[in-house]
Amino acid sequence: MSSVLFTSLSGLLTQGKRLQVSAENVANLRSLGHAQNAQGEDNGGFVPHRLEQISTAQGGVRGRVVAIDPASVPVFQPDHSQADEGGFVPRPNVELEQEFVTQIIARRAYQASIKMIEVEDERLRYLNDILT
Repeated sequence: MSSVLFTSLSGLLTQGKRLQVSAENVANLRSLGHAQNAQGEDNGGFVPHRLEQISTAQGGVRGRVVAIDPASVPVFQPDHSQADEGGFVPRPNVELEQEFVTQIIARRAYQASIKMIEVEDERLRYLNDILT
């Protein structure tokens, strides 16, 4: 496989994963966030993630999903059934604006990878026509 195709395909896969991780964060924006109570028991809440993009030795990229730390932030909602004694509820540490930016970046990177595949395909066809 051409190194251009390998790099572009790895970019497609990585950006698809980035979009998936961001979509999960947005879908769980109002979920109960991950926290531990005073006894150290886990509440089973949502843990948001992000994707770290890592260059590979072969010239492509891969993504590594990592948890956002801290996983939750306290939000004052004294009427909520899950509120603590201070009236705070743990919510996922997700900023909707940042997730939109992440999704736009993933979309543009995905489009760039597709364009590189199209250009490489055209180049290979041209070379094949010359050789035949």
